[in-house]
Amino acid sequence: MQTKLTESYKHSQIGQLANDILRSCVHCGFCNATCPTYQLLGNELDGPRGRIYLIKQILEGEQPSQKTKQHLDNCLNCLNCETTCPSGVQYHHLLEIGQSLIIKEVKLPWQKRILRQLILNIMPYPKRFNFFVKLGVSMSPVLPETLTKLLPEDHRQSLFFKPGKHSRKMLLLQGCVHNTISPDIHQKTGQLLDKLGIELINEKSPSCCGALTHHLQAGTQTIKLIKNNLDSWSDSIDQGIEVIISNASGCGVMVKDYPRLVKQSLGKQSDYYEKALKVASVTQDISQVLRNEDLSSLAIDSEYKKIAYHPPCSLQHGQHLPEIVEQILVSLGATLTHIKDKHLCCGSAGSYSLFNPVISSQLRDNKLENLQKNDADVIATANIGCLHHLQTESIIPVKHWLQLIS
Repeated sequence: MQTKLTESYKHSQIGQLANDILRSCVHCGFCNATCPTYQLLGNELDGPRGRIYLIKQILEGEQPSQKTKQHLDNCLNCLNCETTCPSGVQYHHLLEIGQSLIIKEVKLPWQKRILRQLILNIMPYPKRFNFFVKLGVSMSPVLPETLTKLLPEDHRQSLFFKPGKHSRKMLLLQGCVHNTISPDIHQKTGQLLDKLGIELINEKSPSCCGALTHHLQAGTQTIKLIKNNLDSWSDSIDQGIEVIISNASGCGVMVKDYPRLVKQSLGKQSDYYEKALKVASVTQDISQVLRNEDLSSLAIDSEYKKIAYHPPCSLQHGQHLPEIVEQILVSLGATLTHIKDKHLCCGSAGSYSLFNPVISSQLRDNKLENLQKNDADVIATANIGCLHHLQTESIIPVKHWLQLIS
């Protein structure tokens, strides 16, 4: 793709990065074939190729409008297009650049500005989030159904499992909302690894991985969260932690991207860049850990023999681990149902469902229709956001895939 960036962008680091990505695109349109929003809306500007052109226009000096921002914000950042792209276009990096530029030029509507501030000031902080969820649960009898559906089924604080002592030790990333929404997933993770002779260590001060703030273009807040995590987790590695485990694939893809984000914000000379490389190198999704262990002591619970599995975008497209969970489940005795369009996003996408409820709901309903077609006993997934999003309307149970194993 030919480009004519303005002089100011042409000589800037962000402009040069964007220019390289733009020039790698041959505008073939393969990306649109697997883009959830393009398939749903049928608008060229709501597909990756159209959004690439919009970002190109901004970098070439065209003033962005509210419509431009909406087309970019309609993107789920599911990375399906990158899996499909024959040219290896780093679309999500370009989208980050486009959104970071446009947020300075075009204001969100006041309702979304308030929502953005609430999310940035509550959700990344576990204690705050837990307080407001408890408040919501206590007020649920008087809240509208649209709000009560967003409240978790299990809102207890973390169970803080007590595993046996083992020579092998791994650190669990507890995240910002996990302990409040589904603390039993962490409990199950600890129990399963304990059976395998691995001691799972809790974080001393659980914190957000930075994904939420990063996707909302809150750069300063994101880097602050990343630095705090790198300091804490680097100390754990130095104390003998073998692996840093994420059982939420959305968090895992973010942590594995720390080196790029730190390099971009703080530079390669920063001490935090070396820490980011070290942390990213030992961070694994729980499925990666289990794949390399002897699982003969584990089995699928008898009530969950027939499973409809939804692979999160962050696992299959973000971490490039397609089929990994399915392979483990089958090896443990599960029967998986055939899922039409299993590569497509469920519509959760972090905070996306809050800012784009119409599109998000349509994608969720389409996904549930496909997941519930073949009489499965349960729907399973590997990301807390997908799990909670699907739970709001599913007629059969929705669980983290670890919860199906004993």
